Amino acid sequence: MATDLNQPISFEFFPPKSEEGREKLLAVSQQLGQLEPAYFSVTFGAGGSTQQGTIDTVLDIKNQGFSAAPHLSCVGSTKDNIRKILANYKEYGIDRIVALRGDIPSGTLDIGEFRYANELVEFIRKETGDHFHIEVGAYPEVHPQAANAQSDLLNFKRKVEAGADSAITQYFFNVDAYARFVEDCKKLGLTIPIVPGIMPITNYAQLARFSDMCGAEIPRWIRKRLEGFADDRESIKAFGIDVVSELCQSLLEGGAPGLHFYSMNQAEASLTICRHLGLNKG
Repeated sequence: MATDLNQPISFEFFPPKSEEGREKLLAVSQQLGQLEPAYFSVTFGAGGSTQQGTIDTVLDIKNQGFSAAPHLSCVGSTKDNIRKILANYKEYGIDRIVALRGDIPSGTLDIGEFRYANELVEFIRKETGDHFHIEVGAYPEVHPQAANAQSDLLNFKRKVEAGADSAITQYFFNVDAYARFVEDCKKLGLTIPIVPGIMPITNYAQLARFSDMCGAEIPRWIRKRLEGFADDRESIKAFGIDVVSELCQSLLEGGAPGLHFYSMNQAEASLTICRHLGLNKG
């Protein structure tokens, strides 16, 4: 099933919570680094709860010789705090940021000085000009808190007009949903690259939980197959590799401008999928 993968790929990590996790992530980044990714992104917890962990992980990746893109969420934060973070990243030589609204931390009433991601994008541009390549989120199957698909699309349009350079989608398993979203964006004159977010399937219970939270649809036929494997982890992994590899191939053949893997701080599944696609740089 080899296909020529000329488009850039990238991988998402989350900040590890222990020294053991840090060492493991360093090893994972070395493994995935064989694929010559455009960058590794690093998530940022609700209300900035992992702020220092994000910075530390970004610097670890950068010190290994790879490009790193910190996530930056604005809900629950202040302009002064965001300004300081941006200044730190500039000082560290970071030139790419994933700008997100973020989730409001449980029990928090004060959402801070930013309400929406487009306000954060606009602020980054005002403060730093064109220093940062700004990635934003996109939702082919509609953001779970959006009133409807049209309002979600217009919200995406505001982020683009505020200065976003490109977008990464929430993961999905329906190629048509992505194709329709891209087409709808083009009709609005939005031409920035919209990179599909890819979630390897390795654990059905975990995938179902994540999907329920983020609004990503797991097609019924995939759910039923995964349920049929019960606790047979090897069969789940093998099936997941096939399904996601076919998804990636269809996306690339359809003109997707790259792939962004939600790695879950693991290397094996993403490496295997990329090998199935014919990407064998390592």
